[in-house]
Amino acid sequence: MNKIKTKEEIKELVEELRNKSKTIVTINGSFDMMHVGHIKLLQEAKQQGDVLIVGVNSDESVRAWKKHMDYKDWALRPLIQQQYRAEMLAALECVDYVTIYGEPDCLKFIEDIKPNIHVNGEDYGHDCIEARTVKKYGGKVYIVKKVEGFSTTKLIKKITDIYNKNTK
Repeated sequence: MNKIKTKEEIKELVEELRNKSKTIVTINGSFDMMHVGHIKLLQEAKQQGDVLIVGVNSDESVRAWKKHMDYKDWALRPLIQQQYRAEMLAALECVDYVTIYGEPDCLKFIEDIKPNIHVNGEDYGHDCIEARTVKKYGGKVYIVKKVEGFSTTKLIKKITDIYNKNTK
């Protein structure tokens, strides 16, 4: 079974799932350089319902978001292309479906799916950008506690520090 779906396929799938009274859970992000923080976040997200749908930022939307957030390396991100990030996510047992979206934020993704539950990390909190749209359709936002010490940005810094130290 191919877990990676187009926007059109995911909309059809969501309709079928709703007809079966399944609880639909969403989560989104770039998921660049997968690490244990991502895994624990996804596993806890899956525990919130029947079906976990992961929205993955396209390469272009990652760059747009990183630029908007004033990341110095925005033009070099993501490190891993969207198709490979989607494939890594789809390989995880806790993930039911993956879809790639091109908008800089996930509001269209949320609007299309209208999840029962949307999961976010605590760094985004209950007042996250998705909250209004999720609640508009009767859903709720569930927050997962962050795994301390893990972030893609921190991993990149650690790798470059080690590389720079060993190449001097």
